[in-house]
Amino acid sequence: MTKIVFMGTPVFSVPILQGLVESGYEVVAVVTQPDRPVGRKKIIQATPVKEAALALEIPVLQPEKISGSPEVAIIQELAPDLIVTAAFGQFLPESVLSIPKIAAINVHASLLPKYRGGAPVHYAIMEGEDKTGVTIMEMIKKMDAGGIYAQKEIPITKEDNVGIMFDKLSLVGRELLLKALPAIIEGQTPTPQDESQVTFSPNITREQEAIDWTKTADQIDCQVRGMFPWPIAFTTYQDTRWKIRSVRVVEEVTDQVPGTIIKCTKKELWIACGNQTVLAIEELQPAGKSVQNIQAFLNGAGQTIQQADKVGNA
Repeated sequence: MTKIVFMGTPVFSVPILQGLVESGYEVVAVVTQPDRPVGRKKIIQATPVKEAALALEIPVLQPEKISGSPEVAIIQELAPDLIVTAAFGQFLPESVLSIPKIAAINVHASLLPKYRGGAPVHYAIMEGEDKTGVTIMEMIKKMDAGGIYAQKEIPITKEDNVGIMFDKLSLVGRELLLKALPAIIEGQTPTPQDESQVTFSPNITREQEAIDWTKTADQIDCQVRGMFPWPIAFTTYQDTRWKIRSVRVVEEVTDQVPGTIIKCTKKELWIACGNQTVLAIEELQPAGKSVQNIQAFLNGAGQTIQQADKVGNA
């Protein structure tokens, strides 16, 4: 039986771990991020992968940083045939990559060589791509640069956001990994990536979260969907931050300056965007308040919001 050490952290990784176990592979250990405080009350919470591993009665390792940690020696003693990672969240050093007898492989949520890095799903949506997918790749010292064993693409629709796409890609990744593993175990040689086609998807910065209303309504819609449900795009109004959770492109044109509130009724809030386009806010969260649909928000705050006012950095 093939012995596997699995490394993963978020919900995305859970179906992949479960698929390996259900398919008869011997997962001898799971490596995941340490328990972290979550929410305003800072309650310590286990990662989704840890919870899944404990339910499956698999030993769990949680190094703060795997490089140079005692956990490396434990993995060596386990002598796995494969290391399989899926959104683990740490860079693996050569001391770990060299442990498995067959290969260290990664389930990466993009069509490599596009979107190497930690936020491939976010960038695919934010950049307005019409498709993304999963790559099963060989892990080497250089980030996401190893050869490709298998790929599968799926479309990105206008209804998709990061959360929805993660759910879809997790299932695609499980299916593709299980299909690819027999050939990998038999010695398949991965196909090198085309370095001329490489793009990157580094972790989202605070500056990227801010909405630039000089962009078109379509571009802002992609940004909002590409940051939901985390980290969530935002704008400001009268020194108050609004987290923008959902928007709708309006089939109207305007000659107003981008960032201008051009319609404010009891049910609708329209903002002028770049290239004379218009965006309607559908759901938001004002600072210090709960999430509200636009009608509930305007019923409470509508009198303070004035048409022709400006939002954000416009």
